[in-house]
Amino acid sequence: MADKLSKDRRSALMRRVRRKDTAPELTLRSALHRRGWRFRKHLAGLPGTPDVAFPKRKVAVFVDGDFWHGRDFETWSGKLQPFWREKIERNIARDARQRAELEAAGWHVIRVWEKDVKKRLDDVLEQIEAALGGSRVTCDRARPSGGTHSEPRLDGPRKRSRRRTAVEGPAHPHAPRVDSVDE
Repeated sequence: MADKLSKDRRSALMRRVRRKDTAPELTLRSALHRRGWRFRKHLAGLPGTPDVAFPKRKVAVFVDGDFWHGRDFETWSGKLQPFWREKIERNIARDARQRAELEAAGWHVIRVWEKDVKKRLDDVLEQIEAALGGSRVTCDRARPSGGTHSEPRLDGPRKRSRRRTAVEGPAHPHAPRVDSVDE
Protein backbone atom coordinates (compact mmCIF):
# COMPACT_ATOMS: atom_id res chain seq x y z
CA MET A 1 0.00 0.00 0.00
CA ALA A 2 1.47 3.34 -1.07
CA ASP A 3 1.68 6.30 1.26
CA LYS A 4 -1.25 8.70 0.82
CA LEU A 5 1.01 11.70 1.33
CA SER A 6 3.74 12.99 -0.94
CA LYS A 7 7.32 12.43 0.12
CA ASP A 8 7.76 16.13 0.96
CA ARG A 9 4.54 16.27 3.01
CA ARG A 10 5.42 13.08 4.91
CA SER A 11 8.88 14.49 5.60
CA ALA A 12 7.38 17.73 6.91
CA LEU A 13 5.04 15.80 9.22
CA MET A 14 7.81 13.58 10.55
CA ARG A 15 10.00 16.62 11.32
CA ARG A 16 7.28 17.85 13.69
CA VAL A 17 7.50 14.71 15.85
CA ARG A 18 9.39 15.72 18.98
CA ARG A 19 12.06 13.60 20.59
CA LYS A 20 12.02 15.38 23.93
CA ASP A 21 9.89 17.84 25.87
CA THR A 22 6.68 16.30 24.58
CA ALA A 23 3.38 17.32 26.17
CA PRO A 24 3.09 14.13 28.32
CA GLU A 25 6.69 14.55 29.44
CA LEU A 26 6.14 18.18 30.42
CA THR A 27 2.96 17.21 32.27
CA LEU A 28 4.79 14.54 34.26
CA ARG A 29 7.77 16.76 35.08
CA SER A 30 5.49 19.59 36.17
CA ALA A 31 3.50 17.28 38.45
CA LEU A 32 6.67 15.82 39.98
CA HIS A 33 8.04 19.29 40.59
CA ARG A 34 4.79 20.46 42.20
CA ARG A 35 5.03 17.51 44.59
CA GLY A 36 8.51 18.63 45.62
CA TRP A 37 10.67 16.19 43.64
CA ARG A 38 13.85 17.51 42.06
CA PHE A 39 15.34 15.64 39.14
CA ARG A 40 17.48 15.86 36.04
CA LYS A 41 15.95 15.78 32.60
CA HIS A 42 17.48 14.00 29.60
CA LEU A 43 20.49 12.85 31.59
CA ALA A 44 23.20 12.25 29.01
CA GLY A 45 25.55 9.35 29.49
CA LEU A 46 22.86 6.88 30.48
CA PRO A 47 21.51 4.31 28.02
CA GLY A 48 18.40 5.72 26.39
CA THR A 49 18.81 9.20 27.92
CA PRO A 50 15.93 8.99 30.42
CA ASP A 51 13.27 11.70 30.21
CA VAL A 52 13.42 12.14 33.99
CA ALA A 53 16.27 10.88 36.16
CA PHE A 54 16.89 10.88 39.90
CA PRO A 55 20.66 10.20 39.96
CA LYS A 56 21.06 10.00 43.75
CA ARG A 57 18.30 7.41 43.99
CA LYS A 58 19.22 5.74 40.68
CA VAL A 59 15.72 5.91 39.25
CA ALA A 60 15.21 6.52 35.52
CA VAL A 61 11.79 7.36 34.06
CA PHE A 62 10.93 7.14 30.37
CA VAL A 63 7.71 8.61 28.97
CA ASP A 64 7.01 6.45 25.92
CA GLY A 65 4.77 7.47 23.05
CA ASP A 66 2.02 4.91 22.48
CA PHE A 67 2.69 4.55 18.75
CA TRP A 68 6.47 4.83 18.61
CA HIS A 69 7.12 2.42 21.46
CA GLY A 70 4.33 -0.03 20.61
CA ARG A 71 1.65 0.10 23.28
CA ASP A 72 -0.55 -3.00 22.72
CA PHE A 73 1.49 -3.57 19.57
CA GLU A 74 0.23 -7.11 18.98
CA THR A 75 -3.35 -5.88 18.52
CA TRP A 76 -2.60 -3.37 15.75
CA SER A 77 0.73 -4.37 14.23
CA GLY A 78 -0.99 -6.21 11.37
CA LYS A 79 -2.44 -2.94 10.08
CA LEU A 80 0.99 -1.40 9.47
CA GLN A 81 3.15 -1.44 6.39
CA PRO A 82 6.26 -3.61 6.83
CA PHE A 83 8.51 -0.53 7.17
CA TRP A 84 6.60 0.81 10.18
CA ARG A 85 6.12 -2.61 11.76
CA GLU A 86 9.89 -3.24 11.60
CA LYS A 87 10.66 0.24 12.91
CA ILE A 88 8.43 -0.15 15.96
CA GLU A 89 9.78 -3.67 16.57
CA ARG A 90 13.31 -2.19 16.57
CA ASN A 91 12.17 0.50 19.01
CA ILE A 92 10.70 -2.14 21.35
CA ALA A 93 13.92 -4.18 21.17
CA ARG A 94 16.04 -1.07 21.81
CA ASP A 95 13.88 -0.16 24.83
CA ALA A 96 14.40 -3.66 26.28
CA ARG A 97 18.16 -3.47 25.67
CA GLN A 98 18.42 -0.05 27.33
CA ARG A 99 16.38 -1.25 30.30
CA ALA A 100 18.73 -4.21 30.75
CA GLU A 101 21.80 -1.94 30.56
CA LEU A 102 20.39 0.46 33.14
CA GLU A 103 19.34 -2.34 35.49
CA ALA A 104 22.79 -3.91 35.18
CA ALA A 105 24.23 -0.57 36.27
CA GLY A 106 21.99 -0.60 39.37
CA TRP A 107 19.22 1.72 38.15
CA HIS A 108 15.51 1.21 38.72
CA VAL A 109 13.75 1.78 35.38
CA ILE A 110 10.16 2.99 35.06
CA ARG A 111 8.54 3.21 31.65
CA VAL A 112 5.19 5.00 31.47
CA TRP A 113 2.91 5.35 28.47
CA GLU A 114 1.78 8.75 27.25
CA LYS A 115 -1.84 7.62 27.60
CA ASP A 116 -1.30 6.82 31.28
CA VAL A 117 0.25 10.24 31.89
CA LYS A 118 -2.76 11.87 30.25
CA LYS A 119 -5.49 9.71 31.83
CA ARG A 120 -4.03 8.38 35.11
CA LEU A 121 -1.40 10.89 36.19
CA ASP A 122 -1.93 10.26 39.92
CA ASP A 123 -1.30 6.52 39.46
CA VAL A 124 1.88 7.23 37.49
CA LEU A 125 3.10 9.63 40.19
CA GLU A 126 2.41 7.06 42.91
CA GLN A 127 4.38 4.46 40.94
CA ILE A 128 7.36 6.80 40.63
CA GLU A 129 7.17 7.91 44.27
CA ALA A 130 7.04 4.29 45.41
CA ALA A 131 10.27 3.62 43.51
CA LEU A 132 11.89 6.75 44.95
CA GLY A 133 10.89 6.11 48.56
CA GLY A 134 12.09 8.41 51.31
CA SER A 135 11.56 12.12 51.60
CA ARG A 136 11.63 14.62 48.81
CA VAL A 137 13.14 18.07 48.64
CA THR A 138 10.92 20.60 50.31
CA CYS A 139 11.03 24.35 50.31
CA ASP A 140 11.38 25.00 54.03
CA ARG A 141 14.35 27.36 53.92
CA ALA A 142 13.82 30.57 55.85
CA ARG A 143 13.17 33.67 53.79
CA PRO A 144 14.53 37.10 54.67
CA SER A 145 11.10 37.99 56.02
CA GLY A 146 11.27 35.02 58.38
CA GLY A 147 8.64 32.95 56.57
CA THR A 148 8.99 29.95 54.34
CA HIS A 149 8.57 29.71 50.58
CA SER A 150 5.04 28.42 50.97
CA GLU A 151 3.99 31.31 53.20
CA PRO A 152 3.28 34.82 51.97
CA ARG A 153 5.93 37.47 52.50
CA LEU A 154 5.36 39.52 55.63
CA ASP A 155 7.18 42.57 54.32
CA GLY A 156 5.05 42.93 51.19
CA PRO A 157 6.01 42.34 47.60
CA ARG A 158 9.51 42.91 46.37
CA LYS A 159 10.23 46.41 45.21
CA ARG A 160 11.13 46.69 41.59
CA SER A 161 13.85 49.09 40.60
CA ARG A 162 12.56 51.72 38.24
CA ARG A 163 14.23 52.27 34.93
CA ARG A 164 16.52 55.23 34.62
CA THR A 165 15.97 57.72 31.88
CA ALA A 166 18.80 59.00 29.76
CA VAL A 167 18.82 62.24 31.78
CA GLU A 168 19.27 60.43 35.11
CA GLY A 169 22.18 58.38 33.87
CA PRO A 170 22.87 55.19 32.01
CA ALA A 171 20.84 52.09 32.80
CA HIS A 172 23.90 49.97 32.09
CA PRO A 173 27.50 50.76 33.09
CA HIS A 174 28.70 50.55 29.47
CA ALA A 175 25.83 52.51 27.95
CA PRO A 176 26.65 56.00 26.71
CA ARG A 177 25.56 58.83 28.98
CA VAL A 178 23.27 61.48 27.57
CA ASP A 179 23.90 64.80 29.30
CA SER A 180 21.42 66.96 27.45
CA VAL A 181 18.02 66.44 25.98
CA ASP A 182 17.02 68.05 22.67
CA GLU A 183 13.75 69.92 22.88
